[in-house]
Amino acid sequence: MLESGATIGPVEVAYETYGTLNADKSNAIYVCHALTGDAHAAGHHGDPERRGWWDTMIGPGRPVDTDRFFVICSNLLGGCQGTTGPGSEDPATGRAYGLGFPLFTVRDLVSVHRGLLAHFGIGHLAGAIGGSLGGMQVLQWVIDYPDDISAAVVVCASSRLSAQNIAFSAVAREAIMRDPDFQNGDYYGTGRSPDTGLTIARMMAHITYLSEASMREKFGRRLQHGEEPRFAFDVDFQVESYLQHQGEAFLKRFDANTYLYMTRVMDYFDVFADPAAVGAMLEKSGTRFLVVSFDSDWRFDTEHSREIVRHLQSWRVPVTFREVESPWGHDSFLLAVPEYLRTVEAFLGRAASDIGV
Repeated sequence: MLESGATIGPVEVAYETYGTLNADKSNAIYVCHALTGDAHAAGHHGDPERRGWWDTMIGPGRPVDTDRFFVICSNLLGGCQGTTGPGSEDPATGRAYGLGFPLFTVRDLVSVHRGLLAHFGIGHLAGAIGGSLGGMQVLQWVIDYPDDISAAVVVCASSRLSAQNIAFSAVAREAIMRDPDFQNGDYYGTGRSPDTGLTIARMMAHITYLSEASMREKFGRRLQHGEEPRFAFDVDFQVESYLQHQGEAFLKRFDANTYLYMTRVMDYFDVFADPAAVGAMLEKSGTRFLVVSFDSDWRFDTEHSREIVRHLQSWRVPVTFREVESPWGHDSFLLAVPEYLRTVEAFLGRAASDIGV
């Protein structure tokens, strides 16, 4: 049953694992992905050019060290990369759920993660890590199940979205839902889908993932064709071409309805809304936190992370905070930023030592 009271099932979960689970099942780390991620977090499936989205973080000798840890990453509930979502068949109708898929919350995402852990017979995690929406899941997990996780890493996340962040998502959803091919979410099997709307949504979101400095360095005002402007409304600047490419490439791997649901999950997230209840749960927790932000991230700027830290400290939860210098904005959490990787490696290294791996 979902937090809303709605029910859904059976739920299929797509996942990948890396490393080896030790005999007492004490060395597991759960990786929670962000808005448009999937279960393929590291390595590759025969094509070295198509590595997992967090290959800089996960692997032998890397901060999430697969020589020491057994690492699990699953596609989220409501996703479109193998886990049950709006594009899945509704057993009651034999057709895709579409917008008949019930709304869900970050708490529901965590519940599905715990169901997968039960499948492995894992009762406690050495650690959990996530960036952006992934970090929100880690935070919710520790609050709801304070005995589950020893070390929690929350990267460029938020305890609740600002009005500006909600506004970005609202415009993205409008672009999708106003596309004539959206068909009230029932576009599966029709030969038409809201590609234009989803492309625009992705283009706009991608702007918020980059810093102004990184866009200036990468593109500036350079033209796509030649040295003179064409004075037309088609693509003329390199930054326009880049965003168009990002939007069109996104169509190959993501579903418009999933985008609606995942952005709404983030909108409704407000993990410290009931401080008394949260405090009562965290007082039972032995979890240590690492909270990381990036100085150029304006989507979830450092104040979002500082607010998380203030709340945790108010309940005497052990927390380490780092603001890392990086020119690449919100996307920094996916990149090989040396100070960031060293910080996570040191934090999880202690978790490994605690369990003797």
